[in-house]
Amino acid sequence: MRQQLLEHQADRIEMVLASHKIPVRVYGGTVTSQTTRFQILPPLGVKLSKIRSLAEEIALALGAEGCRIQRREGALEVEVPRDDPQPVHLLPLCERLRGRVPSCTALLGRDGEGAPILLRLSSPQVAHVLVAGTTGSGKTALLRTMAASLVFLNRPHQLQLALVDPKGRGLGPLASLPHLGWPLAREAGEAVKLLGEVVEEMERRDRAGHSEPHLVLIADELADLVQVGGGEVVELLTRLVQRGRQAGIHVVAATQRPTSKLLGGLMKANFPVRLVGRVMSARDALLAAGVGGTRAERLKGRGAFVMVAEGRVSRLQAAYITQGELERLANSPNSDWGEEGENETRYLLQGGSGQYPGLGGGGQPGHGLGLRGGERRGDRPVVLA
Repeated sequence: MRQQLLEHQADRIEMVLASHKIPVRVYGGTVTSQTTRFQILPPLGVKLSKIRSLAEEIALALGAEGCRIQRREGALEVEVPRDDPQPVHLLPLCERLRGRVPSCTALLGRDGEGAPILLRLSSPQVAHVLVAGTTGSGKTALLRTMAASLVFLNRPHQLQLALVDPKGRGLGPLASLPHLGWPLAREAGEAVKLLGEVVEEMERRDRAGHSEPHLVLIADELADLVQVGGGEVVELLTRLVQRGRQAGIHVVAATQRPTSKLLGGLMKANFPVRLVGRVMSARDALLAAGVGGTRAERLKGRGAFVMVAEGRVSRLQAAYITQGELERLANSPNSDWGEEGENETRYLLQGGSGQYPGLGGGGQPGHGLGLRGGERRGDRPVVLA
């Protein structure tokens, strides 16, 4: 992203607010793979609701699809989607974290500040994960990302995978990964058989007092699986999410609309972590996340997710892995995948130009302030639980 464009966008934000007699100045911000966030400091006495009400006008002035204004610590941030969003590549990011994360930890992607988001499935606060979103939200790609990162960051003697995919397409590329303890289950009968064997393994571990190696069951299109497999599938899955964590067994499942009528209230209540992609309405967002106010209905898809965990709501951009990379990972999981360079770029934002009332003095350019490229916390990973 060019310096000139950043300066132009900052000036346009100041111009819109100045036209409504709100003399603010853009003094910094962050450029991430998907968005640019401008930091502004409003004067005392200005109602934040008045600034937030101008979000659409700011988006129009910037020629952007939308604009989000939120408070972060002592300042306001104006978040604008980038015209050239960059994907978050999974394997170079995993390479940077190899040997630095606990076992049974999955890499999800990057948060709004560019820091890697890690999910430790073995934590009591995590245990099982429910992924929801409409077609095109990226939920199946996120399942592939989680599975591939688990393979990359854990040896086969530390972790095993069990995969269920009724359509056979979403998780099919993972069928050759070295950590699979069972063949990929595609048909309803195969899924019931696999689930039954995992439940038997859970009971065996309970009797022996064992919990290793960790076993992660990943199921795509959960609603289809339940509709085809019926009550037997619901019963087996419910037993796993109720008792699996103590035996080192964790469930990661994806579905479009996780209703209690379809999945059963007991099963749904045992997913402490929700990853919600784009949904159709605020009602669907509430249904998927379990809490209100996530605004998941405003996500743009393409791997943008809201994470709900421990009562906190945060946004993330899911990492992505290609078919070719999956094949390479299956053949040589310990290869050197290089470094990810997108978030190493840093930008400088000069601030206001002084050409608008109350923004700078005497027509002189504002002093330089940093607009940084997504490394606000030194790229220190955020490990949930």
